[in-house]
Amino acid sequence: MNRSSAQFAERITLAVGFRRAAIAFVAGAAGALALPPIGFFPAMIAPMTVGVWLIDGCGASGRDRFGAFGARLRSAAVAGWFLGFGYFVAGLYWLGSAFLVEADKFAWALPLGVLGLPAILALFTAFGFAVAAAVWRPGWRRVLSFAFGLGLAELLRGVLFTGFPWNAYGMALGQWPALAQAASIVGLYGLTILTVAMAASPATLFDPVSVRGRIAPVAVAFAALVGVAAFGAARLAVAKVESTPNVRLRIMQPNLPQDAKFRPAAGAEILRSYLELSDRSTSPTTVGLSSVTHLVWPESPFPFALNREPQALATIAAALGGKTVLLTGAIRLEDGGRGASKAYNSLMAIDASGKILSSYDKTHLVPFGEYLPGGGWLRALGLRQFIALPGGFDAGPMRRPMSAPGLPLFQPLICYEAIFPGEATPAAGSGPATERPAFLLNITNDGWFGVTSGPYQHLAQARLRAVEEGLPLVRAANTGVSAVVDPYGRTIKSLPLGIAGVLDSDLPKPIPPTVFSLYANLPAWLMLAALFAVVVIHRRTV
Repeated sequence: MNRSSAQFAERITLAVGFRRAAIAFVAGAAGALALPPIGFFPAMIAPMTVGVWLIDGCGASGRDRFGAFGARLRSAAVAGWFLGFGYFVAGLYWLGSAFLVEADKFAWALPLGVLGLPAILALFTAFGFAVAAAVWRPGWRRVLSFAFGLGLAELLRGVLFTGFPWNAYGMALGQWPALAQAASIVGLYGLTILTVAMAASPATLFDPVSVRGRIAPVAVAFAALVGVAAFGAARLAVAKVESTPNVRLRIMQPNLPQDAKFRPAAGAEILRSYLELSDRSTSPTTVGLSSVTHLVWPESPFPFALNREPQALATIAAALGGKTVLLTGAIRLEDGGRGASKAYNSLMAIDASGKILSSYDKTHLVPFGEYLPGGGWLRALGLRQFIALPGGFDAGPMRRPMSAPGLPLFQPLICYEAIFPGEATPAAGSGPATERPAFLLNITNDGWFGVTSGPYQHLAQARLRAVEEGLPLVRAANTGVSAVVDPYGRTIKSLPLGIAGVLDSDLPKPIPPTVFSLYANLPAWLMLAALFAVVVIHRRTV
């Protein structure tokens, strides 16, 4: 490695003050290029390699009352926060679109979403850097220290404070079918650990050691990447997926502007447009809904509570004909006693008589979108959730599969319920219905976010749940992307973002349970335990 290259790494390592913060922020922002829809995996090298160098430079000067060790952890945490802040600002910029849907009410809070949430999420990155610094080991093992620290932080980000694992580093691998197959064993968090270790390995190319010592870690990382790809390619090469007999799906994507949904007076017009679009003939041999067994509509498509609107149910029944079953998102009201009502974000199965046969209530609500955390005192400050519903939604009691005539048991995932690894299906023994579902049904409304990166990122995460669980995915999105995905994460059919249309498809069958579906995030925890043993035990014995 020439002298100028070594000086480049040294300048980052020894950077201080504003320059150090700016380097961390820019490197983190560059990493967002590895996420959907761009998906340029080498971009992840920037934050991970720079992250290693920044921790190398921690505690290079000065002491505080906690001593050198405390100064090192604090310096690492600060660098990690700026890197995470850059990554999340660049990766979640599209959240600003939601604040402009009703700009007169929410535009003032746009900085809180675009900058505030990334600032909070960056605290996990700061924690990961501090943990890595605490178990830091010179040489190639520091790459493993870094993977341990960030891997632990990302696992915690997915579960603490209701969890928000959006844009975990492992999505740099998980968005590609061949590379994503490893998630059937280790899940998203396992992919995250692999991504961090592989992308951080180029940091050793600038170490003052032998050529072999510099290149070996990168060669191992490249071999690991090739191994992951080879495993995925081999798995896909022998993958054969059959269709569920006697099921013909139609997904309706209305592409309805978000602001139109909150005009109750437009309810009848909206329903009529849905029915007209759903009845569209898609081929010379397909006339309306004549050959469709199950019609799927997206999340909460009506500006009213469907279970309290008999006229709307009657209109739907008249349009369904004799045999089509409708699966639709809807607001569901339930009497809560003392004249109060509870509101749920639900999925309903409706037959051709207009009867609601079964329903599922969303259990994992979106903070500030569907409810206000600590709602009482926040409302006293004049804040409210985005959904214009007094008091917000109530959470369903438990995650459970759902049944509908003519379909095998399936698991509803409403909106961002699809982003949580290990939570897509109920744990065995968690309730009376512990039978494995045959497919995942994700209904969502990404219309809040316009034509941005957000809907593509949401699709990629939902698709990875199919790989993890070995279950096909049926996805209906208001503005897109609607799709049918096989249990290996391959998209069979899809509708592009930002168009109105219908998609007809067979229903793929599931494959046998995957390792991940049986053990959830346990493999990722075992990977972290192995990294800890290599780094810490070696440190104590050398």
